[in-house]
Amino acid sequence: MDPEFVETFLKTIDCYVMGSRTYETAVRFEIEGFGWAYGDKPVFVLTSRGLSKTRDTVEFYSGDLTRFVNERLRPNFDSIWFVGGGVVSGDCLRLGLADEVRYSVLPILIGDGIRFFENLDRDVPLHLVEVKPYRSGTVGLRYEVQRNSAAPKKS
Repeated sequence: MDPEFVETFLKTIDCYVMGSRTYETAVRFEIEGFGWAYGDKPVFVLTSRGLSKTRDTVEFYSGDLTRFVNERLRPNFDSIWFVGGGVVSGDCLRLGLADEVRYSVLPILIGDGIRFFENLDRDVPLHLVEVKPYRSGTVGLRYEVQRNSAAPKKS
């Protein structure tokens, strides 16, 4: 992806929310010399496990996700990015907490991996807002989550 675009986009994020496995991956990347991808912005890790806190900007949370987002995060942060992990992403969509979904389609076919969204109990309608191709062959997609549409339940 275009480094200028990534840098500009990351400046718009006020805080990050992630699951424990994404946090552990980020910590491992930092230990391996790749740096901490989240800068000095607040990082909220959703976990009920006892994890090591690696920096002052990290806070662990276990409890009602809807209440946490609506009562604690939204009053204090304009742009909340739920980063990585099919469980956290699926929960955010299922609970109506996500305003948009961003995908980066890479020019590599992967035979196996982690699902994008776990535990969705219904279809979630999206509206395509932006398509951005890059010279590398990557395509960035941005969708708005449609709240007014009543998507049929999966059987």
